Amino acid sequence: MSIREQTEEIEKKILHPRAALSSRSRGRKTIEKQDEIRTCFQRDRDRIIHSKAFRRLKHKTQVFLAPKGDHYRTRLTHTLEVSQIARTIARALRLNEDLTEAIALGHDLGHTPFGHAGEDVLREIYPGGFKHFRQSLRVVDVLERNGQGLNLTYEVRDGIVKHSKGKGKIFLKSGRHETLEGQVVRVSDIIAYVNHDLDDAIRAGVLKRSKIPAGFFKIGNTQAQRIDAMVKDLIYSTLKSGYDCICMSPDMTDITYSLRDFLYENVYEGDIAKKEFRKARKILIDLYGYYITHSEEAFKEFPKELTKNKKRLVCDFIAGMTDRFALMMYEYHFMPQPWKVF
Repeated sequence: MSIREQTEEIEKKILHPRAALSSRSRGRKTIEKQDEIRTCFQRDRDRIIHSKAFRRLKHKTQVFLAPKGDHYRTRLTHTLEVSQIARTIARALRLNEDLTEAIALGHDLGHTPFGHAGEDVLREIYPGGFKHFRQSLRVVDVLERNGQGLNLTYEVRDGIVKHSKGKGKIFLKSGRHETLEGQVVRVSDIIAYVNHDLDDAIRAGVLKRSKIPAGFFKIGNTQAQRIDAMVKDLIYSTLKSGYDCICMSPDMTDITYSLRDFLYENVYEGDIAKKEFRKARKILIDLYGYYITHSEEAFKEFPKELTKNKKRLVCDFIAGMTDRFALMMYEYHFMPQPWKVF
């Protein structure tokens, strides 16, 4: 029996009956030989971590565009915080921690430069619209490995494409996600961002603590205390429900929704954000227009069969940019350059 098979047997013995077992995965689009050491979900996690798209997350905006301070979240640190929260929940509920981690690490690979401002621009100018969660799936299915994709398992792909909430419902009955692990990541995402975005907004001076409704602090005065309270409430509420779904108590659900609505009104869609997003919008619209007419400059790493749909590939190229690369390309293409005189 290989080490992987031993791990699969351990999963059967210790995980909850509702957990997704790696030995019963619905598999990959292209069948591969199993690894001797790692389960299929462990391999997916490793493929995501070693991907180019994952490395680019360190220079993509979470909330604040190109922040000067070293302690503001980026899309990468957000992803790591989601992964930590999701793994804690999965372990406590005896769900598959490897599957949970793989979904969490891959959930935001399709995010644009300049955060949701970039997503709004591509949704507006690209025919057919743009959704970052669909782009995340496209990244792992098509764009990585120079057009070969990562060939991830069905369960990881399902969790990635169904994680997003926007202003919609956070908690869903079983049926939308194929796995409870996918639901865990969906909720962990909002637990992470409502707390760390509030923390960053206070640090940046966008929000003053005195202006934040006192009710948000009744579950904890610090970010760590609030996350701890939310995670524990979710774990015990899910256990009480008999694993019907991943859920919180009514009171904690109300607090979570209220905090999200408060952040949308005062941070994500506030006056400061709108001012900077207008600048980001112009940058991306101009770059999109430039590469539509100079597509040969955009697709040097893509195989020829992926370059036939020019608008689709320009969208892929723009979406994959980091904030600083987009700024650098804008300066290069649209700003006067010093003459080289020798």
